[in-house]
Amino acid sequence: MAKETVKIPDLGGGSVDVIEVCVAVGDVVAKEDSLVVLESDKASMEIPSPMAGKVLSISLKEGGTVEAGDVILELEVETKAEAKEEATPAASAAPEKTAPVAEPAQPAKQEKGSAREMIKVPDVGSSDGIDVIEVCVAVGDVISEGDSLVVLESDKASMEVPSPFSGKITKIVMKVGDSAKLGAEIAEIEREVAAADVSEAKAVVAEAPAKEAAQPAPVSAAPAAKPEPTVTSHADVYAGPAVRKLAREFGLELEQMVGTGPKARILKEDVQQFVKDLAKGKGAGATIGGAGLPSIPDVDFSQFGEIDIQARTKLHKLTAANMHRSWMNLPHVTQFDEVDIGELEDFRSGLKREAEQRGVKLTPLPFLLKAAAVALREHPKFNASLSADGENMVYKKYIHIGIAVDTPAGLMVPVIRDVDKKSLWELAAETAELAKKAKERKLKPADMQGGCFTISSLGSIGGTGFTPIINAPEVAIMGVSKLAIKPVWNGSEFEPRKMLPVSLSYDHRALNGVDAGQFFTFMGELLADIRRLLL
Repeated sequence: MAKETVKIPDLGGGSVDVIEVCVAVGDVVAKEDSLVVLESDKASMEIPSPMAGKVLSISLKEGGTVEAGDVILELEVETKAEAKEEATPAASAAPEKTAPVAEPAQPAKQEKGSAREMIKVPDVGSSDGIDVIEVCVAVGDVISEGDSLVVLESDKASMEVPSPFSGKITKIVMKVGDSAKLGAEIAEIEREVAAADVSEAKAVVAEAPAKEAAQPAPVSAAPAAKPEPTVTSHADVYAGPAVRKLAREFGLELEQMVGTGPKARILKEDVQQFVKDLAKGKGAGATIGGAGLPSIPDVDFSQFGEIDIQARTKLHKLTAANMHRSWMNLPHVTQFDEVDIGELEDFRSGLKREAEQRGVKLTPLPFLLKAAAVALREHPKFNASLSADGENMVYKKYIHIGIAVDTPAGLMVPVIRDVDKKSLWELAAETAELAKKAKERKLKPADMQGGCFTISSLGSIGGTGFTPIINAPEVAIMGVSKLAIKPVWNGSEFEPRKMLPVSLSYDHRALNGVDAGQFFTFMGELLADIRRLLL
């Protein structure tokens, strides 16, 4: 065996991000198998293995950056001499020429034949029937010993039943939904056996898996039957070959899924979770036509007149999927109010010269962030998240706030960390910097993670109010509309005041109307009298 170092090829200059490592130490890879997935500002690319071998070490990791010539990994490969030696039958080594002697008796070649045998359910530690949640093979499949035939699930655990033989599946008896008991027939397999044993072949019981294995059922088992694979390319979706193959096997559209990998890359776990949610009839992953809702029909609009079809960006589609998932899973309630920010605006105008000297633009946003941070600290229910199973509330000791930024590619939400510990000037500089990065598409995944609360401001765009969708797993989001001068009664007369329309959407599973009312009122008081920020 020899060791070979695989390096990053010439990518046209510059460094690129490593967004997925497709192999692990110990993996045996074939030539052209994907090793890593890289992404530049313009595109993503997979680096294939130039040779077959076993992975001995990996020199890079997800989240890092690499350049041409950097080492990817080290492979243990077969040398030409070894390959030649293996290709030469041992019997070809001719003995030295001597006087003719009688040939030693050779053992008679044992004739091979094939036999069909029925594989049955082994002892799974239960006398009652166990539900069949997946049939892993199909008629005509050629399988190896140990390959999974079916997946069974009891009230306590799930388990896979492996094949005791290698061979070809000729018949499948068991189907999804059946109740499997000890000795029940699973499938018939045609395997190679010695001719003398063909007549003795008979039904067998598969080797028993670990009883009540404490492993979750493979989520791919969720559908009752596998639909025909699709041929959609999904070229604009971030996903590796294995993930694309898995999606094709289930006839799923990758565009419907939300990736949890680096830079929203879709992982196998995302596909599995999507299938699981579809089977349960809930929409954590069912973003299109999920939760039992009928899908919107496809309409040929060209029959009514001229049209122009433009592809949506990946970011637009990802945002749509996230918003749909949040709207379908969270019971939204929205409260509206108007806040008199006349004093705040007077104070901000008085700081205009100092802001110019500091080289920053002091907008109302830093004040909103500061007020939100104080309100979150005083009302910790809003600085929390509901656990996935709904059993617990996770209260956060940090205050990170996201700000929605509109970009040509779509909506992005960079997160400002430790808002409560920063001054107005620091917040003004940081919000401007993050907004610029967002518009130039230079934000890193870490810049958009960890938010506790989000502020979505329409600023000078207009509108008197809107219902922002909660950025799950957060439990609330604040919407800010266009400032307007309105007549306000002061007790004796109407006077013009600068009124800011605000809205608060919250997750009614985690918060109720009283909670929201108290939070919203407190935050309004802070904005109306910014001196309270010092208390």
